[in-house]
Amino acid sequence: MSVPQSAEAAPSRAEPWYRDCRTSELEAAARFWGEALGRPVDPNHPGSRGNYRMLETPPDEPIVQIQRVEHESRVHIDIETDDIAAEVARLTKLGAKAVDRLERWVVMEAPTGQRFCVVRVQRPGFPKNATRWD
Repeated sequence: MSVPQSAEAAPSRAEPWYRDCRTSELEAAARFWGEALGRPVDPNHPGSRGNYRMLETPPDEPIVQIQRVEHESRVHIDIETDDIAAEVARLTKLGAKAVDRLERWVVMEAPTGQRFCVVRVQRPGFPKNATRWD
């Protein structure tokens, strides 16, 4: 399923911060990052499943998620929005390119080569701290 295209601008904000970990030991990676950042692993969070582990996050700070991946380890951000298609169009005009369109998000690449995702709203309070691009 591809994300539909929209012609209207929508608000967006950076959220969450991912630690992409190429590892067979996801629990150990999550413990490391939890201790390094002073945020315990939250095993009861709905996002802690499969290849993902959530760290406890205060409501006014960005979400931090540890993700098991097959590509090289790296840190990446997501840009959350209530209109994925509009945000992808805006970023494409700025020089980014869509790399993969998935059911619930779009993987993009900045002109400088960094990968990031455009995703649906991740937690309550949106569009607080979001930039409106009208």
